[in-house]
Amino acid sequence: MHVSFRQLQVFLCVAQCRSFSQTGQTLGLTQSAVSRAMVELEGQLHVRLLDRTTREVLLTDAGQLLAQKAAPLLQELADTLAEVADVGHAARGQVRIASSPTLSAALMPACIAACGQQLPQIQVQLVDRLQQEVLAQVRSGDVHFGVVVEPPELGDLDYISLQHDPFVAVLPPAHPLLQQAGPGAILRWDQLRGEPLVLLDHASGSRRLMDAALLASGCGPEHCPVVQEVGHVTTAFRMVEAGIGISIMPGLAIPAQGFSALQVCQLAPQVQRAIMLVRRRQRSLPAAAQAVWDLAAALLSDAPPN
Repeated sequence: MHVSFRQLQVFLCVAQCRSFSQTGQTLGLTQSAVSRAMVELEGQLHVRLLDRTTREVLLTDAGQLLAQKAAPLLQELADTLAEVADVGHAARGQVRIASSPTLSAALMPACIAACGQQLPQIQVQLVDRLQQEVLAQVRSGDVHFGVVVEPPELGDLDYISLQHDPFVAVLPPAHPLLQQAGPGAILRWDQLRGEPLVLLDHASGSRRLMDAALLASGCGPEHCPVVQEVGHVTTAFRMVEAGIGISIMPGLAIPAQGFSALQVCQLAPQVQRAIMLVRRRQRSLPAAAQAVWDLAAALLSDAPPN
């Protein structure tokens, strides 16, 4: 069997584009060259990978399996070749970073801008995903590294702790807790007992930390009902404005300009979430990814949480 890297590369592009002509345009090949590469690949494997019609190209079961298995292998090979090529040369190429939405919005724009200024030969691509997906992509090698809230398990990851982000309460300005405490007050966690809560759902890396802090202060589900669980912080803020409940949020989720219709209040005792860079353990990064990792570690460690 003599399957080439180029044949697999063409196949994966066909699997993504579902078109021979578009694949040719993407890879700089003629349509006949794409077709020939696919015929040769199917001949080497002795199995049909594609069903072709006049309108579209569909993957067979064997084609779907090959696309699923080959993509990460080819990406790892491409990373390896890029790393070898970078030895003794200036770091260059594309670096993929995954980050959860709150961290993507609060930390990554300035970081990516700084990379563009200080590492102009490197293109940083941000993959904005939920925390669980970020960790999965780091572990699979689909991205070079991730920016995450400290996960429950770090055994298979190398990491750097960047900063600690405290949780805060978000309430309507006329809420009785604020009226009782006065301006600039700090609320205790146990003062939230009996309040309906609007929280981020369990896909968020912060939710388990919020739940633990509430439980430790005697504000478990039986005392503080979670009336809404949402995927985005903006949704939670709008629900608090509508009077559905109060919310607990990481400080980095609060807009830099603050709110016109909501009040943010510190919580005591202070409970923080650790923000980390994570990468696969015992896997060296390509030179470009290592340069971005080092710069991100320096920049984000100096960025104080709200």
